[in-house]
Amino acid sequence: QVQLVESGGGLVQPGGSLRLSCAASGFGLGYFAIGWFRQAPGKEREGVSCISSRDGSTYYTDSVKGRFTVSRDNAKSTVWLQMNSLKPEDTATYYCATGVYYCTERYLNAQDEWKVWGQGTQVTVSS
Repeated sequence: QVQLVESGGGLVQPGGSLRLSCAASGFGLGYFAIGWFRQAPGKEREGVSCISSRDGSTYYTDSVKGRFTVSRDNAKSTVWLQMNSLKPEDTATYYCATGVYYCTERYLNAQDEWKVWGQGTQVTVSS
């Protein structure tokens, strides 16, 4: 069974850090790109970052550039999203997804292309 499971969310103060994990099972993670998305209450889900399968190239949406870092270890079937300098506006449910091969701005914005999604992990940034 193809599955993605996120973990690592929680409550953090502004300026703090969290590291989200996305564990894959049931398929070869090394063949696919992994995307991170988030959805805040009352807002549409948005693409945050992604990492390609082959060359490890990455893309970040403007609001997280310089603060978030995506990485992967195919041998461990895991992708991480390191989130630093967190802001209240980063509060959302974060999802990882797969199903495409490449990480580009176009793919990150084409959410219908991402066929397998995790259940999400809640991130709350508040003092």
